[in-house]
Amino acid sequence: MAIAAPKGRKHLSADALFRLVRSGFTTIPDHRGGETAISLTDALMAAFAMFSLKSPSLLAFDKERAEGNLATIYGIARVPCDTQMRELLDPVCPASLRPLFKGVFRQLQRGKALEAMVFFDDCYLLALDGTGYFASKTIHCAACLQQVHRNGSTTYSHQMLGAAIIHPDLRAVIPLMPEPIVQQDGTDKNDCERNAAKRFMAKLRKDHPHLKFIVTEDSLSANAPHIETLQDHGLHDILGVKEGDHAYLFEQVQAAAQAGRATYDERHDRAAGLVHRFRCVNDMPLNASNANVRVNFIEYWEIGNNKVQHFSWVTDLRVSKRTVHHLMRGGRARWKIEHETFNTLKNQGYNFRVYFDL
Repeated sequence: MAIAAPKGRKHLSADALFRLVRSGFTTIPDHRGGETAISLTDALMAAFAMFSLKSPSLLAFDKERAEGNLATIYGIARVPCDTQMRELLDPVCPASLRPLFKGVFRQLQRGKALEAMVFFDDCYLLALDGTGYFASKTIHCAACLQQVHRNGSTTYSHQMLGAAIIHPDLRAVIPLMPEPIVQQDGTDKNDCERNAAKRFMAKLRKDHPHLKFIVTEDSLSANAPHIETLQDHGLHDILGVKEGDHAYLFEQVQAAAQAGRATYDERHDRAAGLVHRFRCVNDMPLNASNANVRVNFIEYWEIGNNKVQHFSWVTDLRVSKRTVHHLMRGGRARWKIEHETFNTLKNQGYNFRVYFDL
């Protein structure tokens, strides 16, 4: 996340946000109890510093750390070595970090840094997507997902459902607390992205009961149970659809077009040498099994000199010539959670992805 603090708003500076994070860490209970040489708060801030400084590993951070700088910038009194950091942080429940995400979000609200992120009809555009960040054939824990291969070997992995507030006109994204996709206590089946989404939405509404969101996701999420879950939590949606996965929907759209029920629009961007062509139909059945789940359909072609790109979405927002171009841009902005969030974390020095082929 990279949001410049507006002039005069010191509470949005890096120093102020670092202090806010440290203050949140002080509320997390230390499982050890009693007096300790290194506080849990220092250990948590050290992990935060390691990540924000893009150290490739705990060991590299241990070798390169300069306690004076870490004390000045991050307020760390004593920096744990790599072994101590593992021992101190392993017992910390990830859920205990949720108040920190809320605290930073509220600080951004207070500083009006989120006003530019409003996308449509006073709603924020919220992208959701799953990603993996650890896999190994030998190293595993009780929370690992397990994939058994045909040759009898097993791959153990950790995944998460990521969430970020995005805007098609802005490079900055605002990550929200992700939902782990891990083996759930008391079950012998792998967790999945759909179940993680249910948990995420319930927690989202608890954290932000009054904010208006439009959720954008890929075509795997364009199914009746997921859409009903979104509706239950008062969330709008723009979901990708594909003809191969949603054949019935596309057949009904074609029938509606032949009956004269489709709306068409075309816009020319001469500066970019592009033609934007649309077909949209409101009040379509999602599929034959869930005809009661009604969606509004958008089909879009971006036509250039030597290339034509085709996209399609469904949404609960009514589509018209006035809104279709804006909603299309919201659907296409979904890639920002992959590029501006996951790709940044995995490929730009943050070392988020850790794969072991042992």
